[in-house]
Amino acid sequence: MGEFFHAVKVFGDQLADVGWFAVAIALALQLAKLVVRSIAWRNILQASYPATPVPRRPVLGAYLAGVGVNSIIPGRAGDLVKIYLVHRRVEGTTYTTLASTLVTETLLDFVLALAIFLWALTQGVLPSLHVLPSLHSFDWTWLIARTKTGAIVFAALTTAIIVGIWWASRHVENFKQRVGRGFWILRDWRRYAREVASWQLLSWVLRIGSLYFFLKAFHVHASIHNALLAQVVDSLSTLLPFSPGGVGTKQGLLVYVLDGQASSSRLLAFSVGQYVAVTAFNVLVGAIAVYAMLRTLRIREILGRAKASQESEEGTAS
Repeated sequence: MGEFFHAVKVFGDQLADVGWFAVAIALALQLAKLVVRSIAWRNILQASYPATPVPRRPVLGAYLAGVGVNSIIPGRAGDLVKIYLVHRRVEGTTYTTLASTLVTETLLDFVLALAIFLWALTQGVLPSLHVLPSLHSFDWTWLIARTKTGAIVFAALTTAIIVGIWWASRHVENFKQRVGRGFWILRDWRRYAREVASWQLLSWVLRIGSLYFFLKAFHVHASIHNALLAQVVDSLSTLLPFSPGGVGTKQGLLVYVLDGQASSSRLLAFSVGQYVAVTAFNVLVGAIAVYAMLRTLRIREILGRAKASQESEEGTAS
């Protein structure tokens, strides 16, 4: 945590040197990435409901709204908002199927993230296990102290998921069909490659391009190689629970992985600046989308509506 707050201070000290034109390009690429990903999701939805027209604009609005909510509220609340908004606009959709389409949307992401991680391993830039404890941003005492608690929580969540699936399979007659519908596009690999994978590959190109211009904005050596490494660090700091929420982990990893590409202060400024800019931008476009579709920005009210709608559908189905 201390490393993160130090990075915030460094970011503030170097704010005057930021290349704002490069930041604007990076954020434009971020917006393009979100639009492209919404197209891929819309195509998955259309394959799941072939007899029902799935309009593009409501899906785009729902996707932007979900990304914005996920940026400020933990627990993937934004995914519920995405599903709720599409459920309101596309007649005949069910929460079970919509949820499974989100799983379909992330399949290629997992493969690509793994591929980039394996590439980073071949470059010899990631810290080895004996180096990790020396990185001050890694709070190993937090991890060790909570190993038992984490195991209990994981076991409880796993049990809850199993019980939930069992309950649904007993109370919802077509539960399996509804879940399977969200994966229908995978039955036609050519269509999946053309309508989903191609757009998702483009979204990754836009993501790497955005990181490239963020590197440029904070005067870190900008190259595709370094942008890919920054993406690896971003993925690792999110997935690996070395510290709560990845706070501090990203800063320590970036300084290590991009060592020699700029001073430590510039690397820290890049890490915090990129995170703040993308988060603020996602919240802004998400708020615009939410207000355009629901005429309110009260997140609690929106989540309440979404949960009530989902519970109502489940009650009707049972």
